[in-house]
Amino acid sequence: MRTISNSLPRTVLVLVVYCLFMCDAVAGSFKFIAFGDMPYSQPSDFPRLERLIDTINADKPAFSIFLGDTKSGESPCTNEHVQRMTEYFNSFKTPLIYSIGDNEWTDCHRAMAGAYNPLERLSYIRENQFSNNQSFGKSKLTLVRQADVMPKFSKYVENALWVKGKFLFVSLHIPGSNNNLGRNQESDEEYLLRNEANLAWIKNAFELSAEKGYAAIVFAFQADIFYSPEFATDSNSGYRDTITQFRVLSEKVSTPILLVHGDSHRLKIDQPLYGSNKKIIETVYRLEVMGADEMQAVEIEVDDHVSSPFSFRPLLIPENILKLN
Repeated sequence: MRTISNSLPRTVLVLVVYCLFMCDAVAGSFKFIAFGDMPYSQPSDFPRLERLIDTINADKPAFSIFLGDTKSGESPCTNEHVQRMTEYFNSFKTPLIYSIGDNEWTDCHRAMAGAYNPLERLSYIRENQFSNNQSFGKSKLTLVRQADVMPKFSKYVENALWVKGKFLFVSLHIPGSNNNLGRNQESDEEYLLRNEANLAWIKNAFELSAEKGYAAIVFAFQADIFYSPEFATDSNSGYRDTITQFRVLSEKVSTPILLVHGDSHRLKIDQPLYGSNKKIIETVYRLEVMGADEMQAVEIEVDDHVSSPFSFRPLLIPENILKLN
């Protein structure tokens, strides 16, 4: 069976082995935080974001995952905004991993967003927020980036994986706005190449999990790929290949899988995948986090001693709850 290390240079292989087997290779339970789609109303939402960061820091998770959309799709896609969010990400006491959303680049062609070239905005984000294999946060986490271990996909520095205890975590660049498919020829070409990289990264995670015997796999990305049943079947869907990949690979294993995303701004926990027999795949769970007006987060505890290793707790800040009148 092919593994992540087959064609790696020796120096990279040493790094991968170190990160996968020496970093936090301790069994048991721990917690991490998932949140995203904020701050949308700027600058008025900055104090709410700061309260959320303070709450997460006090909670002392192993790490946090921001699931994309650092702003609304109508606000300007400026360099200054990217720099401000980098400062916020680095104010977390424990590591923070960032999965890019659509509002940061695919929607930047909109007039209200500044009429930018989306690919130029994506390049700027990669150069400034993914310049090395370190996470955000005051305490850094060394990530295994797809770009560093799969030469064919050297462009995709934002796709990464890391291991905590017996759990494999994987970040994927799957944004909203149909995964950047269907706007024009340039966007379609970008989608096709990144989609190939994402599918390879998902496949690699399942192979790595089978080889090492991980207790579960957690995939993190921005888009709500389950928003419409048609996303799984429509030939114009930018998510059809991803859904098929998750379905086909999940059906072959008994390993629990957790898909964590944002995009639709509503807290939701369910079993979203149906197998080839049209029945629910019981080992696959989905957590959709709140966002936009609801500037809160979700704490996920994982425990490798139980067959259902995930438990969830909304991390609600009373001062962040918007008044209804």
